[in-house]
Amino acid sequence: MDKHYTYILECKDHTLYTGYTTDLERRLKVHNDGKGAKYTKIRRPVKLVYHETFDNKSEALKREYALKQLSRKQKLALIKEG
Repeated sequence: MDKHYTYILECKDHTLYTGYTTDLERRLKVHNDGKGAKYTKIRRPVKLVYHETFDNKSEALKREYALKQLSRKQKLALIKEG
């Protein structure tokens, strides 16, 4: 069964990036190779600071959307708890 992930990356400039993937290791490598999102391309290196696992894509994408609605302060609290 495929797993689906939402994740938060911390960029070199200490900003946070939230995304979705089915392969965390590969996606992190893509971001750090400069082939991921435009946002992370100029803010490398990035590091994985938080992730959640889901059994289906729909749940993961809903959670990604919810995470993107959080303030930076709320995301940092989530990361600290995580």
